[in-house]
Amino acid sequence: SHLNNLLEEIRECRLCEEHLPSGPKPVVQADSKARILIVGQAPGRKVHETGIPFNDPSGDRLRDWMGIEKSIFYDATQIALLPMGFCYPGTGKSGDLPPRPECAEAWREKLLARLPKVQLTLVIGQYAHKYHLAERQSKTLTETVKAWREFRGEGLMPLPHPSPRNNIWLKRNEWFEKDVLPALRNKVKKLIKK
Repeated sequence: SHLNNLLEEIRECRLCEEHLPSGPKPVVQADSKARILIVGQAPGRKVHETGIPFNDPSGDRLRDWMGIEKSIFYDATQIALLPMGFCYPGTGKSGDLPPRPECAEAWREKLLARLPKVQLTLVIGQYAHKYHLAERQSKTLTETVKAWREFRGEGLMPLPHPSPRNNIWLKRNEWFEKDVLPALRNKVKKLIKK
């Protein structure tokens, strides 16, 4: 299929090679049957080493938020994983560097066009919010996530990053666990084929 050819091209991509301290190693998961799309930021070091997306504590928390097992999470026919940057960007002073901008420019539209069945897009973290919600995002990530109901009609769900770095945010924003997560799990349950 067209999608498979595109994924092969992406796995060979060397666009930002000179900016990637660990070298290029695009990490994506997609199939034209997927009904859920997860948009993260970019792979971290551990994901870069294993080549498995969300193969880290962030992934454990995300699966818990969604109420699903690894077997479903890594089933490309159910869930597409397309971070804003497909390669590990390296580390800066306060955590990983932002996803490389070249990535979305080169690949994003082409990929999204080949995922016709997607009914729910989990938009995770500020770089994903910026791209997928554009001028509709609020001033802060917190306000954007708080306004999650406004995006339901388009099947978009803005989320904070499930990283352990966000533990304090999660403690401060109890409404997230109370209001957003049950709605998320419910929607995921409806879209998953057992």
